[in-house]
Amino acid sequence: MVKRSLRQSSGTRLVVAGLTVIAVTYGLARYGYGLYLPEFRAAFGLSAGTAGVVAAGSYGGYCAASVLAGRLVIRGRARATLWLAGGSAALGCLLVAAAWSGAVLALGALIAGSGAGAATPALVAAVASTVPPAGEPRAQGVVNSGTGAGVVAGGLLVLAAPDAWRWSWVGFAAVAVGVTWWADRSARWGSTPGAPGTPTPTGPGDPGSFRRWGRPLLAAVLAGAGCAGVWTFGRDLVAGEGGLPDRVTGLLWCVLGAAGLLGGASGVLVARVGLRRAWISTVVVAGGATALLAARPGDAVHAGVALACFGGAFVALTGVLLAWAAERDATAAPGGAVVLFVGLTVGQAAGAGLLGAVAGMVSPPVAFHVAAGLLVLSAGAAEPRERTGTRTAERVRAAAAGERPGVPVRMV
Repeated sequence: MVKRSLRQSSGTRLVVAGLTVIAVTYGLARYGYGLYLPEFRAAFGLSAGTAGVVAAGSYGGYCAASVLAGRLVIRGRARATLWLAGGSAALGCLLVAAAWSGAVLALGALIAGSGAGAATPALVAAVASTVPPAGEPRAQGVVNSGTGAGVVAGGLLVLAAPDAWRWSWVGFAAVAVGVTWWADRSARWGSTPGAPGTPTPTGPGDPGSFRRWGRPLLAAVLAGAGCAGVWTFGRDLVAGEGGLPDRVTGLLWCVLGAAGLLGGASGVLVARVGLRRAWISTVVVAGGATALLAARPGDAVHAGVALACFGGAFVALTGVLLAWAAERDATAAPGGAVVLFVGLTVGQAAGAGLLGAVAGMVSPPVAFHVAAGLLVLSAGAAEPRERTGTRTAERVRAAAAGERPGVPVRMV
């Protein structure tokens, strides 16, 4: 009884520490580039096209780190993977803080964004080896909510010190090291490679079966390309085209992050309307929100509604992708989820470059309308019909609700 109580206590500490690691690596080090893009463009004279290329590099670093981290974790090196995540985030943030040119800024953003890719597998393994099995699904869900918390924290920081972006990124680096140490000390590290619940880097079931995974992978890439509009250029749009002051745009970023915390209800949505309708509804809402933001970037109320809808829809669509992986192959759902999330990030990388080019050649609002179109287009990749069967439905509901250990629903 005492041993069980001690494990529960260490599990609680790890959950809190893991949430802060996700908040820093995802919400600040990764998505902080979009938050501070107006300041970066002013400091380094970045064009919209160049800003998009820098964001694409950050997303590419995330994908590469995800693959490397997955291989390390299944070899029993989850602890080293955690420090790879925290160290990458800290080093990248320091480079951003000290950047004296656009090239150094780009390198810093790439390294900082890579930290998030390594954090996911490391913390999944840490939770699986530390938290009692009965509480693991809930613990994974709480840790995953850190992205929204980090986005909110970044928005509050802009509200408090809108001009101190260099010192803000120094702070991100210091916090990254501190919370990584805290998570390391809180975890009960397992030593068995390939332990249950760790994501596999080799992909789902039969990695050569494009017929099985082609449709959801296409949907993920298209949706990621469309979502890159808000995540990369959202604050720049409302500050530049809309002319909203820093304090207002910081508050709007908080709204985006807070709404993302509500997007975890994707499990309820899938259970009630089915996988096909859930996917279509989430990407259409995200696309509509993107178009609304482009139409009224200078109206704080409309922008707030648009960002709230986008934040909730974005997290919900990642949950639907997880359910989609479970529906295709329950035995390969963890690997399938990793593949689809990497596909989403590849789409974000391509979308950031494409939308930045469109914004530079035409205008930012037109680029946002293109992003909205990509999101709506991804609805066409939904399953042609709803699959039936009690067992399949149960798998989908469980996965979408985050009930499969080791396969988190995360804002990617």
